[in-house]
Amino acid sequence: MQNTSHLIALLHEQMFTYERGNPERIAHLTKVHDYARTIGLLEGLEEETLATLEVAALVHDIGIKESLEKYGSSRGDLQEKEGPPLSRDLLTKLSFPTSMIERVAFLVGHHHTYTNIEGIDYQILVESDFLVNLQEKKTSIEAIREVYEEIFKTKSGKQFCGEMFGV
Repeated sequence: MQNTSHLIALLHEQMFTYERGNPERIAHLTKVHDYARTIGLLEGLEEETLATLEVAALVHDIGIKESLEKYGSSRGDLQEKEGPPLSRDLLTKLSFPTSMIERVAFLVGHHHTYTNIEGIDYQILVESDFLVNLQEKKTSIEAIREVYEEIFKTKSGKQFCGEMFGV
């Protein structure tokens, strides 16, 4: 296997190609990846868990395009249905390890499910996606406070949310 950092860079490049012509989704996945990596580093994730988190952050919304084509909707449940096979295919082509591919597929298939969050990688992915979505959707401060209380668990995620939105 190639150097993990290089593989992650190749994946980022592939996601630009996959989302060609959609700068909003490219910016979204890039921001989620950056938050996830930063929170993961600050939370002291081991190298393999951090790499898995980074990969999941880059492909977490891979199911949107397929959901829109098949169902005319990008609802979270549809993304969770369509995303895992697409992420498996892409990561297999790039020669990521099978165990990482399966964990990433699980995370992609659950990133809009906020109950029974299993694992620090899952928690940080959800927090990172929320940080970006709250800003992109110009969410009300009341709703942000509720999300802060209910969703954010990591010290770094709470700090980022608090400082970004003044909660």
